[in-house]
Amino acid sequence: MKKRISKTKIVAAVLCLASAFTVVLAEPGGTDDPLISKSYIENVLMPQIKEYVETKISQVNSGGGTQTASSFKVVNMTSGQKLICDAGAELILRMGSADIIATEKGGLADTTAGFDLANGTQMPSNHLLIVPVADGRGMVAKNDVIVMVKGGYTIK
Repeated sequence: MKKRISKTKIVAAVLCLASAFTVVLAEPGGTDDPLISKSYIENVLMPQIKEYVETKISQVNSGGGTQTASSFKVVNMTSGQKLICDAGAELILRMGSADIIATEKGGLADTTAGFDLANGTQMPSNHLLIVPVADGRGMVAKNDVIVMVKGGYTIK
């Protein structure tokens, strides 16, 4: 006794297999399977990004506190202002005159001339100076000064 499979059963089986393949083969991230909803982007993600960007911009524009430069930055100073450097900061005096601020541990390394500059020494123009330790070392402007600075510093 052979049983015959009806055409209806075969068509139903083919339709079931076809619908199973479409579910399995749905593209992730497509319109049928979104990864993030539009409302999440608009209500959660975008406000967080906006707040982060505004915070970073306000930190850059504030001008207060410690400044850090990964390349040389031109800094204008007036008479009496002090530039106190972080460890590893580099200085090049381009215009004006300034005196070195050093500590009892030492001064600023003049890599152009090859010696250490003590406290109160006149800062040489166009020499690369390096601050080895962040213990209050830097420079004080005697008149209007333009100095190139690379690294962290604070103007007082």
